[in-house]
Amino acid sequence: MKKILALLLVAVMIVSFCAACAKNTTPSTTTETTESNNTETTPAESTDTEEVPDAAELVSDAFIDPLADWSQYDDLIAEIKSETDFAHRTELMHKAEDILMSNWCVLPFYYYNDIYMMKDYVTGMYANLFGTKFFQEVKMTNGSDTLRANLASEPSYLDPALNSSVDGACLAAASFSGLYSYNAEGKTEPACATGYTVSDDGLTYTVTLRDGLKWSDGSDLTAADFEYSWKRAASTLTAADYGYMFAGIEGYPDNLNVKAVDDTTFEFVLTAPCAYMEDLMAFPTFFPVKQSAVEAFADWQTTPGGWCQNAGFVSNGPFVCTAWDHDVSMTYEKNPYWYDADKVELNKIEFMLSADDTAIYAAYNAGNVDFIDTVPNDEIQTLLESPEFYIVDNLGTYYAAFNCKSSLFDGKTPEQAACMREAFSLLIDRDYIVENVGQSGQVPANSFIPLGMADGNGGVFKSSVEDEGYFDVYGINNDYEGTLEKARTLLKAAGYKFGDDGMLSDETPISVEYLTNNGSAHIAVAEAMQQDLAALGIEMTIQSQDWNVFLEERKSGNYDFCREGWLADFNDPINMLEMWITTSGNNDCQFGRTAEYYAAQNG
Repeated sequence: MKKILALLLVAVMIVSFCAACAKNTTPSTTTETTESNNTETTPAESTDTEEVPDAAELVSDAFIDPLADWSQYDDLIAEIKSETDFAHRTELMHKAEDILMSNWCVLPFYYYNDIYMMKDYVTGMYANLFGTKFFQEVKMTNGSDTLRANLASEPSYLDPALNSSVDGACLAAASFSGLYSYNAEGKTEPACATGYTVSDDGLTYTVTLRDGLKWSDGSDLTAADFEYSWKRAASTLTAADYGYMFAGIEGYPDNLNVKAVDDTTFEFVLTAPCAYMEDLMAFPTFFPVKQSAVEAFADWQTTPGGWCQNAGFVSNGPFVCTAWDHDVSMTYEKNPYWYDADKVELNKIEFMLSADDTAIYAAYNAGNVDFIDTVPNDEIQTLLESPEFYIVDNLGTYYAAFNCKSSLFDGKTPEQAACMREAFSLLIDRDYIVENVGQSGQVPANSFIPLGMADGNGGVFKSSVEDEGYFDVYGINNDYEGTLEKARTLLKAAGYKFGDDGMLSDETPISVEYLTNNGSAHIAVAEAMQQDLAALGIEMTIQSQDWNVFLEERKSGNYDFCREGWLADFNDPINMLEMWITTSGNNDCQFGRTAEYYAAQNG
């Protein structure tokens, strides 16, 4: 019935499109610049003499220039990470999010949940709140000892220090084991460690490792391997995207205060007490790698992850990668040297490497794959009734991002650029995206930090989109014309002019390209945005790319406006905030990346 009503609504909307009061559900999608829908007539130019709004008066009091003044944000994050008063720490994190949201480079759409499909003869697979899937407890009731699965396309990195994607984290959790891990209840528990003690001041951790730990080649794994691996991951020479996660350890980045006391005793010293240290010890960047295996690769210094880009690399997890047909498939086999190998019933996992959700879904329906974590977007409504379709909780945010260095903002003051971006945010109908694209119970988002995230002080950072956040997620539905007028005001403050029809003047057009990967749901979100922005004459084209290409283009800042998503790595707001410091490898918005910054980076 909902689907029928939605179709009827679409029909009404199309009829009223000329009045700019509706959403066209069949927008054109192109990878090239398209002609405006209004090419046949030229809108009349406004002849009024209204006063142009002052952008400086429209930005938030928390606003700072995301390029020139971003050191203030960096310093605030450093203060948060060293703050020992956890109540004050929570206040500082709210201040940091205020700064982040005030520049409107980050436009949150909805808070994540996760979907996947799994055959009824597969049991024991579990996932945590952060999107990582774990396969070591899988049991097959159909008599097979092989799980056939799809997580994504070709992984960019399997080196746990260099991975920055959720699918990569799943493969890392299958290949490697850290000091701690997650159980089926989503709680941290000892893995390579048996436990730890903490000094009275909360700074010095002494971790005891299991006896008899082995690498997959049968050699001994000791505390010295963790010392090497943590120092390597934190080092500026490795340039790990998540290297900043070691910033809470003394001596970061290049003199990390971590050491092997003996073969089974590992010690590290923090700069301030850390409430989520167990989560960090369970995070892939903190997993061990074997020094001799890393440095056996000829170009290991210039290509840090090259040592494990083919089958047979040394690891220490429940499975070992034994075959890799690049861009086609990977085979993982049970690792007999894993510390808990007796509990692993699977002998093999065969991974299909693809990001084509139509092909993946077809393979699943044909019985060629047992587990998939994507489906074509137009199949979701039907699959909601299937016992093989799962919706699980996540802790993260789906959003769009602007490159603050984009030429789109040339000639604008920092305040004008912020007003322009806020106008974009106002025009996006998040409720429509959730109901018609997401379709699986997502919650529209009005802040970057997701609802329900712990505040690090025994409470919840945010609990309601109605009472907490930076804008009304339902504004465009509750007051369509009022929302359009507010967006016009912001754009006027940014230097844009409008005709008497309320549309952007030909004198000051806006054309923007939106970069996304080519999954059907992401394209559908882009198409919805395309039509939302067209309500004021903003012309948005859609550029879709294969997953790995998309990741590199986004990371390098080769975009104006792009699709983003962030699943938390642990349950604390600092994880959503520290990624935006100038030096973070996850700082896709390019905050603080001035010419001076690059000069300093290059020595």
